[in-house]
Amino acid sequence: MKILIRAIIVLLCLTLIPITAVATAAIKQRFADGPNRVFSGGPLISGTLHSGPEPDWQFVNSIPTIEMQLQVPSTSRRIWTVEHAGKLYVWSGYMNSQVGRLWKQWPAQAQENGNAVFRIDGIRYERFLQRIDSGEALDGIAAAITAKYPSQTTRATIESGNVWLFEARPR
Repeated sequence: MKILIRAIIVLLCLTLIPITAVATAAIKQRFADGPNRVFSGGPLISGTLHSGPEPDWQFVNSIPTIEMQLQVPSTSRRIWTVEHAGKLYVWSGYMNSQVGRLWKQWPAQAQENGNAVFRIDGIRYERFLQRIDSGEALDGIAAAITAKYPSQTTRATIESGNVWLFEARPR
């Protein structure tokens, strides 16, 4: 019996080591300048703040992810993006699923306060995220998304609310 109890204690301690390491890394990243590949990060501080005319966003179609920080809360994350018809878009899928509602909190936060900062190649862009859930443009935007990413996004998934799409407009 003593051997079994000791074995359980050793297993619990061994299990706590990776859990503690992951939790520590996640907490530490929250105070960093931006996210890493796994954990969301703190506010986007470094990088030149863009000023001047609106950029030609086509360059984002060759970039896999960008960094995005909402104003409230001021945490940052890596996110997929696409350009279509000269405009910049971000989105979140699985919004009608239980996992999506628990895991993806930024879309609801962006709908409440759409002020955001994007950092792309060391340049920060102040944006306003405006949700788009209907309209003719959805066909072209969904086509651009599925051409760039392994995504099942369609006009129907956006209109149904399973995918929340945001245009990243200038503030």
